[in-house]
Amino acid sequence: MTAELDMTRIPQHIAIIMDGNGRWAMERGKERTYGHQAGVEAVRRITSECTRLGVKYLTLYTFSTENWNRPDDEVAALMGLVLSSLEDEIFMKNNVRFRVIGDLGRLPEAVQQKLRETEEHTEKNDAMTMVVALSYSSKLEIVRAMQKMAQEVKDGTLAPEAIDENTIDKHLWTSFMPDPDLLIRTGGEVRISNYLLWQIAYSELYFCDTYWPDFDEQELRKAIQSFQSRQRRYGKTEAQVEAGEK
Repeated sequence: MTAELDMTRIPQHIAIIMDGNGRWAMERGKERTYGHQAGVEAVRRITSECTRLGVKYLTLYTFSTENWNRPDDEVAALMGLVLSSLEDEIFMKNNVRFRVIGDLGRLPEAVQQKLRETEEHTEKNDAMTMVVALSYSSKLEIVRAMQKMAQEVKDGTLAPEAIDENTIDKHLWTSFMPDPDLLIRTGGEVRISNYLLWQIAYSELYFCDTYWPDFDEQELRKAIQSFQSRQRRYGKTEAQVEAGEK
């Protein structure tokens, strides 16, 4: 099943913008919430496949801060779906740890409580970590990091000249994990939409037309194949990379 993949070059961190749920549903004459429900099944499929392939971190863009501007009934349905989809089975069956990032204070208290419980219950699972970006904004994340560092400078615990990339990394919501190797966006749109802007500086980007509810194991392998066909140079020349220069 995975013969076409180089199993020694599986991306360790895959981030996904799960786009197309609403359009998928509307093309079938259904309400947008029907597409979000179908999207949960895609999450289960991709979580299981990523675990099987040896991916260590899977970060899913679930709900942005901008999504609060959607119709109230859709937001309410999405919050309810978050509650119902945080089942132990998907995490315990696959030995997956659950983490969440975002402006969580804006979420309903019941959702916040369920998120905390799921994080605590899965904290010892170690096959893979699934990170859900919920009420998330990369710009807000960076602003919050700057505010924390400014306060530390004011308190005298951080010297301005000591601030570097690592300092910023440590103050972001994603400080507990490495940057994504591969960013996938489904649904045909070709933009980043305020997602992990700092962290994807050198991530490989992959865009596909497939709506998220139809994104399956084969689609995931296509994305990984594309990743494996590329040479990650990090500013070096092709010759330098091939020579193994650090």
